[in-house]
Amino acid sequence: MANSSFQSPIAKKLEGKVAIITGGASGIGAATARLFVQHGAKVIIADIQDDLGKSLVKDIGTEQTVIYAHCNVSIESDVQNVVDATVAKFGKLDIMCSNAGVSGKPITSILEVDHDIIKNVFDVNVVGAFFCAKHAARVMTPNKKGVILFTTSASTVVFGTGVPHTYVSSKCAVLGLSKNVGVELGKYGIRVNCVSPYCVSTPLVVDGFGIEEQKADKWFEEAGNLKGALLDEQDVANGVLYLTSDDSKYVSGHNLILDGGFSTTNVALTEAYKKLFPSND
Repeated sequence: MANSSFQSPIAKKLEGKVAIITGGASGIGAATARLFVQHGAKVIIADIQDDLGKSLVKDIGTEQTVIYAHCNVSIESDVQNVVDATVAKFGKLDIMCSNAGVSGKPITSILEVDHDIIKNVFDVNVVGAFFCAKHAARVMTPNKKGVILFTTSASTVVFGTGVPHTYVSSKCAVLGLSKNVGVELGKYGIRVNCVSPYCVSTPLVVDGFGIEEQKADKWFEEAGNLKGALLDEQDVANGVLYLTSDDSKYVSGHNLILDGGFSTTNVALTEAYKKLFPSND
């Protein structure tokens, strides 16, 4: 057969699927929404950042392919209403991306933590994840299929990095939730997974640490294990696409770590040696 100069179009991995992305107006959520639309999905961007969300909708699709819905995931009725509106408009829900999250105050000492600090983070990161899973499962179980995906963090597998206790513990709680829910919903053909990225200079992270994006990028690159590359929102969105498409049809109960090997590395012994024995370095 003669070689053709024409390349086949990229296969749309989510053709005909309907997805809700909480926290979809910015950062990883926005990158995911954009990628999902490119792959043929109908997308509902659920967020509290109304102006950003509406602007993104205009940028990436039409009213037939993507819509915005105001949703505070810590309020159960908001989540329920978004799920019900999605089913009413598109007839089903295939994918729930529970992505909305907050970093909380940059407090790293347990002595400074109080009830309000804990509650503010857990209400969004943990309670919101429960509501997303609950109402996604409510409409997915009758159809005997679906995908629930939580955005967690590399802080579910590596600790002591200066990240606030509230954030780390909230993401570990969501990881536990995903495992248990995945066991429960497996009999209904529903897959449940997590994607856990290393540091990405999203608005959430930059605002949380109180530093400029360029400085954050430099910091994350310097601290990272894999040199010559810097994790960004698109990389995480690609991981989300894998876990929500049929490419991962038999993957459930998994925590996909996107950290360039950071969590497998412990340089403490090497750094201590260099400090104690500089002449041997």
